[in-house]
Amino acid sequence: MTVSPPAPAEPGDTDTAVQRRGIRSFVVRAGRMGTGQQKAIDTLGPRYVLPFQAALLDARAAFGRQAPLVLEIGFGMGAATAQIAAARPDTDFLGVEVHVPGVGALLKRIGEEGLSNLRIVQHDAVQVLDQMIAPASLAGVHVFFPDPWHKKKHHKRRLIQPPLVALLASRLAPGGVLHCATDWQPYAEQMLEVLSAEPALENTADGYAPRPDYRPLTKFENRGLKLGHGVWDLVFRKV
Repeated sequence: MTVSPPAPAEPGDTDTAVQRRGIRSFVVRAGRMGTGQQKAIDTLGPRYVLPFQAALLDARAAFGRQAPLVLEIGFGMGAATAQIAAARPDTDFLGVEVHVPGVGALLKRIGEEGLSNLRIVQHDAVQVLDQMIAPASLAGVHVFFPDPWHKKKHHKRRLIQPPLVALLASRLAPGGVLHCATDWQPYAEQMLEVLSAEPALENTADGYAPRPDYRPLTKFENRGLKLGHGVWDLVFRKV
């Protein structure tokens, strides 16, 4: 996964953004870079990968137009991200990922499919949200299948925690949607509890939501469903 769970804001902070702490919810793995992925990074990276900066993102300049902006945290190898962007050409998408082969894989898809509404920031997502995303500027946030950190002693590393959810809610525009999905039921239960406790969000469903049509089934998810494994979607709206 791509972000560190944040710590509560320090006394005197004027922004609703929270600061990073030492515990990380992700592990940066070297992975194997295919030649196609490396070529995509070399040729398409300068155009589609935005550098992290401690300044607010000018989305109009980055995408060359004014459109609703959706941020995805941890897109993995980018297959679902590319499908969603292709199906919603009137929306711009900003994917945040630290895994280099995943960045290369998504860039390759961008090139192959001619996706002009997708940009990438290869950096820790908490810092991106804190420093690059203006309050009330996002039409949506996607967090699909974050690391469940199965062991109890690692639960503190789970991404969906109250401080981060408060930060995400502050970056959503009124009516904007936070959509999470997981295939680990105990994590789904924690997500539902944490999201329901955030006063700036309201559940769009009575508990878990049906999978929205825009979220495609991944190969891994399809395989799990055939084996009887569950998948839980949570869709909350900024009030």
